[in-house]
Amino acid sequence: MQRVAFLLRLSPGAAPAYDQAHRHVWPEMLELLKSAGVSEYSIFRRDELLVLVMRVEDDFDSTWSRIERDPVNSRWQQAMSAYFAPAETTRPGERFPMLQEVFYLP
Repeated sequence: MQRVAFLLRLSPGAAPAYDQAHRHVWPEMLELLKSAGVSEYSIFRRDELLVLVMRVEDDFDSTWSRIERDPVNSRWQQAMSAYFAPAETTRPGERFPMLQEVFYLP
């Protein structure tokens, strides 16, 4: 298992609609995440800043590749795209601006 965290940013004013959408995540999207090996997935928000934290069974890139290939994810990403600001700067090889875990108390 690998714990990962990364950042995303919402467009100004999009937070209420984004929060509402995540109160009703599609069951097929939840099933896709679970079947791809994602667990303990949380999204924290402060204003427009999002911090996403999850456990993945394999490494993050192979897990996210499985998710990206699924048409359910394509539809979900299309539905969510209206809420996001332009992507934060990523480092070479990153899909998202990844955070380094420096402390964990299980």
